[in-house]
Amino acid sequence: MMSHLEIGKLGENLAAEYLQNKGYQIIRQNFRAGKGEIDLIAKTPEGCLVFVEVKTRALDGFGGPEEAVDRKKQDLIARTAGAFMAQTGHEGELRFDIISVLLANGRLKTIRHAEDAFF
Repeated sequence: MMSHLEIGKLGENLAAEYLQNKGYQIIRQNFRAGKGEIDLIAKTPEGCLVFVEVKTRALDGFGGPEEAVDRKKQDLIARTAGAFMAQTGHEGELRFDIISVLLANGRLKTIRHAEDAFF
């Protein structure tokens, strides 16, 4: 049986692969600043900077994984995104996405991408 950390890492890797297949460029994975972490930072083919929260679950019995991204988590992600932008000097279009990954027996069952999910 996979540990919670292994499930999360697998979900992030599957989400990164999914985005790359859509033409996104992965800029950073697991960016940390203060108490915050952003799972994936990517650029769309059009140049929009995207901060992605990846939520992975091994079972689909308790609602969608994206439901775990509450207002408190959104605020923390936004503050962390601000730190990234301050460090890199990025200016321009940005958005916050959520990717939900559902696994069955350690394999991808479904992936859902909510673009511009908050703020």
